[in-house]
Amino acid sequence: MGSAKKSSAARSARIEEMRRAEQARERRTRILVIAASVVVVAGLVAGTVVLVQSQSDDGGSSTASDGKNAGEFVTGKDGVRAWKGELGRNHVTKAVDYPVTPPVGGDHNPVWMNCNGDVYTDELNNTNAVHSLEHGAVWVTYNASAGEADVEALAAKVKKTPYTLMSPVDGQKDPIMLSAWGHQRTVTGADDPDVDAFLAKFVQGEQTPEPGAACTNGLSK
Repeated sequence: MGSAKKSSAARSARIEEMRRAEQARERRTRILVIAASVVVVAGLVAGTVVLVQSQSDDGGSSTASDGKNAGEFVTGKDGVRAWKGELGRNHVTKAVDYPVTPPVGGDHNPVWMNCNGDVYTDELNNTNAVHSLEHGAVWVTYNASAGEADVEALAAKVKKTPYTLMSPVDGQKDPIMLSAWGHQRTVTGADDPDVDAFLAKFVQGEQTPEPGAACTNGLSK
């Protein structure tokens, strides 16, 4: 009897020891799960902060330099200036410091200006107009020195030409300029034969990064 009681007590002790060991393992497992969860949450928070900072306008600045726009114009025999250098094509919501006015490419706003023969009487946001160039549009621009008759005649031509747009750009150096993605030239007036030659070559021309992309359903003003 005494031997049986001792054996039963030993089994009970082993069972209790195993129960306590199992409880200890469960506690350690819970602690590890909680710790892992904290690390994951902390990582997600840190990643979100980095993402937000990377998408901000350079820590609050409203202007950002487009490093991929390094290069220069080379003028061909036909008078067209071709940009020699890489032009960025990232979508950004901040302003871009383009190296030439009007710009001929580079990072740009996700939304394009309508360019289905659209004529604007106010200056445009460059980043929206550059997106239109990416779609194969030609941008006709003029400053205050351009003659009124030339502006009216060019506007009439643009309205009849899909994949074109027109607007004033007071900061440009010449009275009337034509721009396409990576290309630009100055013309003397609406009756300059180089106007039609530029349109024929660059409206949806070989330079177009996104041929066939829409020139409607963008911004209209």
